Amino acid sequence: MNTHGHEHVIEVTDLKRVYGGGFEAVRGITFSVARGEVFALLGTNGAGKTSTVELLEGLAPPSGGRVRVLGHDPYEERDAVRPRTGVMLQEGGFPAELTVAETVRMWAGCTSGARPVGEALETVGLGKRAGVRVKQLSGGERRRLDLALALLGGPEVLFLDEPTTGLDAEGRRETWDLVRALRDGGTTVLLTTHYLEEAEELADRLAILHEGRIAAGGTPDEVTSAQPSRISFELPEGYFLGDLPALGELGVVGHEVDGRTVRLRTHELQRAATGLLVWARDARVELRRLDVRPASLEEAFLGIAGRASALAARKEEVGA
Repeated sequence: MNTHGHEHVIEVTDLKRVYGGGFEAVRGITFSVARGEVFALLGTNGAGKTSTVELLEGLAPPSGGRVRVLGHDPYEERDAVRPRTGVMLQEGGFPAELTVAETVRMWAGCTSGARPVGEALETVGLGKRAGVRVKQLSGGERRRLDLALALLGGPEVLFLDEPTTGLDAEGRRETWDLVRALRDGGTTVLLTTHYLEEAEELADRLAILHEGRIAAGGTPDEVTSAQPSRISFELPEGYFLGDLPALGELGVVGHEVDGRTVRLRTHELQRAATGLLVWARDARVELRRLDVRPASLEEAFLGIAGRASALAARKEEVGA
């Protein structure tokens, strides 16, 4: 792995961004990204993801706090940072009449140390589409072209804003493989995505933003381990909740009953599931519609959004 320069190539300290009218989009967030790491920023709509990334890219100065990319202020020292970074925006906005190869050639003219056009297109699987006009590309192919341009200069730091939007399942997997290969080559990747599976697959570490603050952060495992796993099943005919083994002894921390359906929450999935299945075997009953689900990033994400909604509702009640 390439280790020259700063170990942390992105450093964000108490970062704030306030828009005209006093709207606080980013409310004092702190995180760092190491060289050769994939870091994912997740968040509900309006959480502050894009506002944060724009500050990292040097498109605006922060309202408070500080940002360093490759040891430099990306806004004040743009000339020192820009040639070493690549940016893939949500919308590329290419001239429709140019061919794919012409588009890359035009972009290469503005990029220091640009790789050959053919190589850039082969990297993202567009080699055979070089002569096609941009307007004839599918949405997924346009995303690949976006990525080819972001990679033209062999960037040390790559910003990917929703990189697989519009791609089919195969295209998404190919993009993931490419991101992994870039990381293995020492490229640092900061990724925003609303696909939680994408963050689980790619991110070494992540932060979940909510209303301009970091609500949870760490490795995907660290973020998900705070959430309980879930077991749901249908009570056998003639049985009731009280007929089950003592839920506390199974490591169950919460439960709901909806008609005949029982839902259990536990931080000890194997213990709870084993106890339940041994009971069913001994009672000679079948647990229909049995669903055993480990804690997931989705649960963590929904938990944060749900807690925030409940808190907002309580504040409204108090204020009423």
